[in-house]
Amino acid sequence: MESQQILSQQLGDLLHRHQLVMTTAESCTGGGVSAAVTDIAGSSAWFDRAFITYSNEAKIEMLGVKEQTLQAHGAVSEQTVEEMVQGALAHSNANVGVSISGIAGPGGASEEKPVGTVCFAWANENDWLKVATYHFEGNRSQVRQQAVETALRVMYEKLLSGS
Repeated sequence: MESQQILSQQLGDLLHRHQLVMTTAESCTGGGVSAAVTDIAGSSAWFDRAFITYSNEAKIEMLGVKEQTLQAHGAVSEQTVEEMVQGALAHSNANVGVSISGIAGPGGASEEKPVGTVCFAWANENDWLKVATYHFEGNRSQVRQQAVETALRVMYEKLLSGS
């Protein structure tokens, strides 16, 4: 947990230095990324808002995810998280964002999407988009924790590289 706090602080410092504001669109993490970010004093300077869209209806209503995308690919898909992050950026004052949807378990899994499958999308308001699927090990809490850390780490590495 301490490493997550350090990572959140480092990410916040980079966001502030680059004059960027972040948003999150979370499903399986239930607000864990936004909680980690807002645990840092002064985060209001670089964090705008969080969308916790656990249901498909919330994804559609709050983020503009297409019903067709959910039907064709499911909530846990790279297509869905891409629409989620784009919706979060469109419905916020942020210029960088991350979205997450996954299967933390113990139920909800399938052969194609086992427990620990988590899809992410990171984007900025201009031209950067990274979409990826990770497979984490462990119980529900461990999968969620790894997802939060991955969301923070990839955003931090992107800002650090400046590319």
